Amino acid sequence: MSDKTIMITVILSLIIILIVIIVTLRKRRYNLLKEHIEQLDREKNMIETAPIPSELAKLETIIKNDKIEEKYNNWLERFESIKTDNIDKINDMLIDLDFVGGKRKYSEYILKIAQAEIEIAKAKRLIDTLLDEIKEITLSEEKYRSIIIKLKTRYRELFNAFDAHKSEYADIADIIELQFENIEKRFQDFEVVMEKNEYNEVVHIVKAIDSMVDHMGIVISEVPDLVLLTSKLIPKRIEQISSTYDEMVKRDYPLDYLQIPYNIEETQKNINNIVDRIKVLNLEDCMFELKTILEYLDSLFVDFENEKIARKKFEEEAPLFERKLEKLNKMVSDIYSQLDEIKSLYDLKDEDVTIIDDVNSLLIDLNNDYKKEIKNLKKRLLPYTEVTKDLEVFNNRLKSIDEELDVALKSLGNMYEDERRAREQLDEIQELLKQSKIKIRSFKLPIVTNDYFVQLSEANEAILEIIKELERKPIVIKTLNTRVDTARDLVLKLYNTTNETIKLAKMSEISIVYGNRFRSSYDNVDQGLNQAEILFYKGNYRRSLEVSIRVIESIEANFGKKLDDFYKKEI
Repeated sequence: MSDKTIMITVILSLIIILIVIIVTLRKRRYNLLKEHIEQLDREKNMIETAPIPSELAKLETIIKNDKIEEKYNNWLERFESIKTDNIDKINDMLIDLDFVGGKRKYSEYILKIAQAEIEIAKAKRLIDTLLDEIKEITLSEEKYRSIIIKLKTRYRELFNAFDAHKSEYADIADIIELQFENIEKRFQDFEVVMEKNEYNEVVHIVKAIDSMVDHMGIVISEVPDLVLLTSKLIPKRIEQISSTYDEMVKRDYPLDYLQIPYNIEETQKNINNIVDRIKVLNLEDCMFELKTILEYLDSLFVDFENEKIARKKFEEEAPLFERKLEKLNKMVSDIYSQLDEIKSLYDLKDEDVTIIDDVNSLLIDLNNDYKKEIKNLKKRLLPYTEVTKDLEVFNNRLKSIDEELDVALKSLGNMYEDERRAREQLDEIQELLKQSKIKIRSFKLPIVTNDYFVQLSEANEAILEIIKELERKPIVIKTLNTRVDTARDLVLKLYNTTNETIKLAKMSEISIVYGNRFRSSYDNVDQGLNQAEILFYKGNYRRSLEVSIRVIESIEANFGKKLDDFYKKEI
């Protein structure tokens, strides 16, 4: 076969395949159109078979008034209109879409199908709306009966709950019973309108019953608590507050600022108003208002307690403040009495002396303000809570004046104050040195290193230098302060060395004792602990501790941390 023949054969084959594909696709596309049209026909049939005639037939048996008859005639007319105007139009459109061999172009079918879908959707909406309106009447009895049954069940539950705890409702019980009777009457009204098929009235009655039952649920739930609050809890609180108030007033507590009598009177008025609302079952905000009243009354107990605490604090702190104030008064007075002598001893400028005058002026103001405060307290013009706060302010003012005086004394070079402070610090330094000696003796160390004795000797010598400076006349303050600073640093160094030495020795001893349990099983531990003991008895406690921890941690990890934690607990 020649190449030309082969090529012709291939081309013809491709053409045939292409034709087959086109025919197949066209057939499939028109099959889909046919299915779509059939689906539209089914939807149209569903609209035609809507149960409107049967629902209208139900209405014929319950037409007992002009309103129902008027609605029946209107629905019948609308149904006939849908059949003649909408359904017939849809039928014509579906007939026009009758698919026989594909008489139209595909695009024409698509357009007409879309138009038919719109009409079917419109007819379905009209039918559904009409059916819903009819069922609103035909199903009214069943629907509202169902609702009423549930409401009656809820009503009985509420009544049983009320009847079982009737005593908890006190005087309100009779009012609640009347409300239950009103609900019963509304149930009877429901039966009357249902008998007359007055469904327009039924909905209002059902809503009214539902609202009344809901309200009764709130009443049954809240009234016992409201009665308890208004008849017992709050009156008891008021009684306790009045009693506590009278007792505290007798004990000279200034409580006028709380306005207790007036507030209790107003509170009682509010409670009476709430009780009146409860009696007509108007419970809106009653619980909130009563809880607010209770919170206010409870807050008064807090105020009473704060006054008691403030008074106790004042009685504790006022004498301390007065002593400090008196001490400062005396100090300033002494300075004034020695001022001429100080001026003769030191070359002072006038502005240096005015510092004392300024401090004295501030001190006079503080004395006057404090006296006024105490006077007002005795007249019950100020509560202890306020006086305590003011006392804190007075203390701060006193502290500020004291600081200014201290600055003034330093600026004047008051040798007496510097000497006094030096003697006080000498006592402290000597006490710290004494504690260091006691501590080092309390733990019987096998040996105390020479470094420790060097530090002890330096500390003792520094203290002796302070004593020499204090005995020298005149005292050179600058030199004295230097001696005090040096001695304090050396004694602190000794104190810290003492604590560190004892700590290392104790921990080393504990570590060695703990490690003895491993000696028989581990040669390296035995050798290490022997080395640690030698170092311990030579006074090298730090190295002894390091060696013992290292050998024990080869057997028991984290021993060092455990030892440290144990030591912290021990101290």
